[in-house]
Order: sequence, then C-alpha cells, then structure tokens
Amino acid sequence: MDGSINWLSLLAKAGIALLVLREIRGIVLAGPVLYGMYQAGGTVMAVWLGVCSLAGIALSVMVPMFIARRFKLI
Repeated sequence: MDGSINWLSLLAKAGIALLVLREIRGIVLAGPVLYGMYQAGGTVMAVWLGVCSLAGIALSVMVPMFIARRFKLI
C-alpha cells in the first residue's frame, strides 16, 4: 500500500512541476504579442488582437492552476 501512495505522490509532484512550466510558457508567449502590438503602433485592431491573444494565453495557464487548487493538488 505504501508503494502506491509514493507513486501517487510522485505523480502529483510531477503534475505540479508541469503546471509551473505552463506558467513560464505563458510568460514566454506573451512577449511576442506585446511586441507585435508595439510594432503595429497601438491601432485598435492590434490592441484587440493582442487582448484576445493574451486572454487565451491566460486561460490556458490559469484554468489548470484553478483545477489543481480545486482538487487540492497544490
């Protein structure tokens, strides 16, 4: 029984590490979006596309964190 608990603990810790990597990925993906908005001169279309892109990145990063907290994995 102890062996299975160790494996579950190890899998949970690996999952948490992957969630941290997703956070870093979100920061890396936001850079080109912000740079593109800067290069476009801040037009309304560029800002709209930037906001939509950043919202998608934020959702892809925050939803797994919310689920992990909801199930008390973190």
